[in-house]
Amino acid sequence: MNQKTFRTLAVVGAGNMGSGIAQKMATEGFDVLLLDVDDDKVARGLGTIERTLKEAVDRGIMRADRTRAIRDRIQGTARYEDLAPADLVVEAVFEDRALKQDVFRRLEAVCRPDAILATNTSSYLVSQIAEATRHPERVIGLHYFFHPAKNRLVEVIAGTKSDRDVVHSAWMLQEQLGKIPIASADASGFVVNRFFVLWILEAIRLLEERVANAITIDEIAKRVFGVGMGPFELMNVSGVPIALHASTTIGNAFGPLYGPTELLRRQVESGRLWSLEGTVDVGSERSVAERLQAGVFLAAAALVEEGIGMAEETDIGARVGLRWPRGPFEMMNRMGTAKALELVSALASRWKMGVPAALAQAGRTNEPFRLELVRSHTDDGVVTITVNRPDVMNAVNETVADQLASAFRNAAGAASTSGIVIAGSGRSFIAGADIRFFIRNIERRELSRTRRLTEDLQALLVDIQECRKPVVARVHGLALGGGVELALACDYIVATPSASFGFPETGIGIFPGLGGTQRTTRRVGTGLTKWLIFTGQIISAEEALAIGLIDAVAPREELDAAVAKFLAGPPAVERRPGPIPASHQTLAAFFDANDVETIRTKGAATGGDEALERAMAAVASKAPVALRLAASLIDDGARVSLAEGLRMEVANVEKVFSTADALTGLLSIGKSRPEFAGN
Repeated sequence: MNQKTFRTLAVVGAGNMGSGIAQKMATEGFDVLLLDVDDDKVARGLGTIERTLKEAVDRGIMRADRTRAIRDRIQGTARYEDLAPADLVVEAVFEDRALKQDVFRRLEAVCRPDAILATNTSSYLVSQIAEATRHPERVIGLHYFFHPAKNRLVEVIAGTKSDRDVVHSAWMLQEQLGKIPIASADASGFVVNRFFVLWILEAIRLLEERVANAITIDEIAKRVFGVGMGPFELMNVSGVPIALHASTTIGNAFGPLYGPTELLRRQVESGRLWSLEGTVDVGSERSVAERLQAGVFLAAAALVEEGIGMAEETDIGARVGLRWPRGPFEMMNRMGTAKALELVSALASRWKMGVPAALAQAGRTNEPFRLELVRSHTDDGVVTITVNRPDVMNAVNETVADQLASAFRNAAGAASTSGIVIAGSGRSFIAGADIRFFIRNIERRELSRTRRLTEDLQALLVDIQECRKPVVARVHGLALGGGVELALACDYIVATPSASFGFPETGIGIFPGLGGTQRTTRRVGTGLTKWLIFTGQIISAEEALAIGLIDAVAPREELDAAVAKFLAGPPAVERRPGPIPASHQTLAAFFDANDVETIRTKGAATGGDEALERAMAAVASKAPVALRLAASLIDDGARVSLAEGLRMEVANVEKVFSTADALTGLLSIGKSRPEFAGN
């Protein structure tokens, strides 16, 4: 599939959405053109961006020099002709179909024939807007969520005539922008607004029916859905008319259940916000909770049945776009699909509607929905296996491990498979194992589960390594811990310049247990392996290539072509460490010459070398037991077969996870640096 190169991007509409989209594009290094109808509106949009960037500096999120560079990449204009260099243009004007269509006519007249034209509409079909153009094949939907400089979700919508390569290129660009894209069919409300609007409407109906007052509904909604604002407070903040507009549009498409209530119409006509005065009535908890849940579950199940979106991406949309802790299908699985069916059936009967078939089937036996966290796609004999948990950087848990193993073994066993690619969705490759799984096992004293997962993944990685068909790791972002170990089991590792690699385990009280202490030495030697694992140093793709950890670096738009070259050849033969580059010879020699305790206690002679001093200081902050175990595994593993070395790793898993330092380190993630006791 062809992928376009993007250098200059443009946004039409300098309001809050448009300026936020432009800011995010510039933050990720693109030159951006921001257009509005006159210079005053352009200046207002640029001012919004400058204020947002200043807030980032004031809060210590960005340095002033970085925000200046971001601002310098954005050029404001009121002339459509200035958009001629743009590779992609996003329209983000007021939600008026005629206005949007006029924008697209003007864009088509000034933009290059190969430029992609995207609408940020939340109300209209992409195909309707594309009707105004002579070349609808280059028109797509990119529905960003507020605030687009901070919210990572974007819905990617193909119109009925959108070109497949155009959609693919736009999707890849969203990942470059640090967004988490989900696919939606061209249907009113797309994925997220379809169930979110019903959440809002059922809250209003509960108020209209006097089941509870607004403050009670909000408080129950916050508890049940784990959110910071209930539906009424959220409407007050975002604008009550927006709820009316969204429900009118979606209701016209899907019927009165999704349409605005009379109370909502009156509230908008009054110009007032919802009153949140009064006391919370705890006695209405069940009736409110069940109605809100029923609305969300019904809409989510219906949109999946209609082919608008997939269950997994519906959940991602809720978690990322709405910041709910769980998506609708996760909530139904957690509640039990039998109970979810009961709630949905009651709501559906009120509106004389049917229950979506998949929910009816699952609910009859109380079977959970199967959520595909690993996906396989075959193109001309090449099977691409993608881990699809982008909002948690594709962290591996038991479900992912099972699905990954099944997908790989099915692909490897198929006679039609000529090669296999392993990839991650979103901005990351795979950022290791799911830390929450490890913490739960320690707290419940179920370390055998951690060992079993390690054994299962070790077996999978051996299957990958011994596969008779070429296997390539396609790394376009962050690869940490188990992600690096998975890549090392592949025949070849191909990465983009923005990719990075590291073993952070000793900094959180454990060691790399999926071949990190074994396969790494067979790529880069023991000295550099110790440097990487003891320090937890994150290295760039270029540095990883220089030391022999990976096989190639290619620009994002050329990544698939680079992967294809390796797939065209045979699987790699057994590797031997290559010559150590001059830039890393001192590091390798230092870590080979000194035992880990001497380095950890800062007793090793560095000769004043600053790089060695920094490395030794980094080691001193790591968990002592984890360091000693890693050092032993690296040294002993270098003297035995790979199979025996891997067995040694597994044999020490429960030992390291049983230390106090392991729990201390795992609980510290996202907080302050842990203080290790050494036991």
